[in-house]
Amino acid sequence: MTVKIYVPRDAAALALGAEKVAKAIAQEIVARGLDAEIVRNGSRGMFWLEPLVEVELAGKRIGYGPVKTKDVSGLFDAGIVNGGDHPLCLGEVEDLPFLKQQTRLTFARCGVIDPLSLSDYEAHGGLAGLRRAVSMAPAEIVQEVTDSGLRGRGGAGFPTGIKWKTVLDAAGERKYIVCNADEGDSGTFADRMIMEGDPFVLIEGMAISGLATGATKGFIYTRSEYPHAIAAMSEAVGIARQAGILGPSVLGSGRAFDIEVRTGAGAYVCGEETALLNSLEGKRGVVRAKPPLPAHKGLFNCPTVINNVISLASVPVIMEKGAAFYRDFGMGRSRGTIPLQIAGNIRYGGLYETAFGLSLGDIVDRIGGGTATGRPVKAVQVGGPLGAYFPRALFDTPFDYEAFAARDGLIGHAGIVVFDDTADMLKQARFAMEFCAVESCGKCTPCRIGSTRGVETADKIAHGIEPEKNRALLADLCNTMKLGSLCALGGFTPYPVMSAMTHFPEDFSPAPIAEAAE
Repeated sequence: MTVKIYVPRDAAALALGAEKVAKAIAQEIVARGLDAEIVRNGSRGMFWLEPLVEVELAGKRIGYGPVKTKDVSGLFDAGIVNGGDHPLCLGEVEDLPFLKQQTRLTFARCGVIDPLSLSDYEAHGGLAGLRRAVSMAPAEIVQEVTDSGLRGRGGAGFPTGIKWKTVLDAAGERKYIVCNADEGDSGTFADRMIMEGDPFVLIEGMAISGLATGATKGFIYTRSEYPHAIAAMSEAVGIARQAGILGPSVLGSGRAFDIEVRTGAGAYVCGEETALLNSLEGKRGVVRAKPPLPAHKGLFNCPTVINNVISLASVPVIMEKGAAFYRDFGMGRSRGTIPLQIAGNIRYGGLYETAFGLSLGDIVDRIGGGTATGRPVKAVQVGGPLGAYFPRALFDTPFDYEAFAARDGLIGHAGIVVFDDTADMLKQARFAMEFCAVESCGKCTPCRIGSTRGVETADKIAHGIEPEKNRALLADLCNTMKLGSLCALGGFTPYPVMSAMTHFPEDFSPAPIAEAAE
């Protein structure tokens, strides 16, 4: 019987040498005359173990990692095709604590299947949700998603079902589904992992969304920095179209839906939904004033659903297992699971899908294992470059939209970046302002000018120039940006700046230049 050896083709694994490892394994298979084949899967999300090589034996997957090319010959000498013992052997992958303790719903197939094998996808529950959806009326699908409690996983946390109902009820000659795959936040990689590791789940989610709202065309808008994701999604769309999952009659239902993959040039502001629409229409990526909302007048002035990758990829399991099943996970108004992306100065970095409600301290200390340097954790930024910095005093905060908002933070796309006690929070605040200045579309004054003045003011504080006056000025700039900006880029930049000033005031009181010289 042919032995399957899994080597990830996920971008994170490729960056750590997975392609070379796969070639070395292929050479060993040929040289030793073994009955084995290589399957290029997605990543399991345990990046400290990448490249993670797995061997399937009697329905179980034995893992080895992190594997380098120099290790490959020794692995075969040790009998890797029979699950042989080796210093890199991790045992059964599903039993590894980081993976075993997760609640994998959206990412259930990621790292398990061949991403471009439709038969693999169906064998692991794929298309069950879509098959149920084609037998339902649009309003029934919308109600199911509404009842599940699913909220936008891109950061805003807006109820997905309400957005879909608005588009369903809107009048329009055409309606569109736009998948916002412009994943630009620091420390985030969940969208990319889905597109590279389980692209059919996104296609299925978008098709269900189309059936629910009457939309017949979908666009996946992603960034040019994701070549592997673009290639995987494009190939998967072609396979789905050929199999009748997309096209003039979705699964023979007589209802049409098709998808195109579009690539943006990498502007951060195009992650904002209206700037994304402008870019998708071939215009400059600047923010539109609202109203009208995209649900009423979106792409090409037609009613449009704009959802994040994870929001859409969560829909198939809701349709397969029912709203009550999904709603049973989580806390408060935050229902279901959230893919935590743990990065920065952390021992165990990667993707961890779990129900809402874990404390920030539990995530950083227990799951992440503390800092990679072994030094104390000083700050954790949640929600990308526009997220607030939380000190250890706030580590009891549960991972929940409302709980974070109550402490002047935001979950965003669930990116978690850890910093040890060597981090200078004044420099981090300056970076937030500089990032906003560089990425601003320039349409509104608070964002365009406020961020530039913010950089200058942070520099004055760093040089000890009228520190008290300039701290007050920086706070005033933040207030103006928060209340006056057209979109979240300018509106959320104050979060990292003000949280750094509030929780780490000692970093905003450097010695004046003259004193420092003495």
